[in-house]
Amino acid sequence: MTAQWISIKSAGGGEYGAYLSLPPAGKGPGLILFQEIFGVNEHIRAVADQYALDGYVVLTPDIFWRQAPRVELGYEGDDMKKAIDLKNGLPLAIALDDIVTSITALRKRPEVVGKIGAFGYCMGGRFAYLSAAKGLVDSAVSFYGGGIQDNLDLASNIQCPLQFHYAEQDHAISLDAVEKVRTALASKQTEFHIYAGAGHGFNCWARAAYHQPSAVLAHGRTLLHFAKTLG
Repeated sequence: MTAQWISIKSAGGGEYGAYLSLPPAGKGPGLILFQEIFGVNEHIRAVADQYALDGYVVLTPDIFWRQAPRVELGYEGDDMKKAIDLKNGLPLAIALDDIVTSITALRKRPEVVGKIGAFGYCMGGRFAYLSAAKGLVDSAVSFYGGGIQDNLDLASNIQCPLQFHYAEQDHAISLDAVEKVRTALASKQTEFHIYAGAGHGFNCWARAAYHQPSAVLAHGRTLLHFAKTLG
């Protein structure tokens, strides 16, 4: 596996960074990985590398490049406050522009063979859902995607398979919100997994919320989903 930061030209002018991880074979299906609110930090880069080792070309765009380029934040105290401020200061329309630009850049990569999937965590989980709703990807996976229940007006647009991972004890996403998403997508190709005993952020081994059994199971389910839907 090899990895590097690359530059992508923004549709609105300027350039931003994206972390590109290549599989040992040097080519494969593409995955766009959307960060949490803590930036493309050490953990998110490690997740990109993890999926590259699974055989995918993984591109992780720096969503906060306009506000704080290449920011890397922790999960508590002042870092948490700054992360929330960054999220609240990013208009959704601008984020969607970067989502489109990033997926377009990934599709153009010579290392990408075949289809493109999207996945992400928390804020990034919502971006993965929006990527599917906008018809930008061939498959998507959302880990505890915050705010999806507030964007269900787009659910009817979805044509690709989706997989959702939620925590039973999530302080930020209630099980009622999960049921709203499940109901809105009842006619679509979806899988929903709820992890008993897990809380928000259970996939991140750098957080106190890390729940290893759930993280391992979710990783395996995600790989199986992409194997089936991306080839």
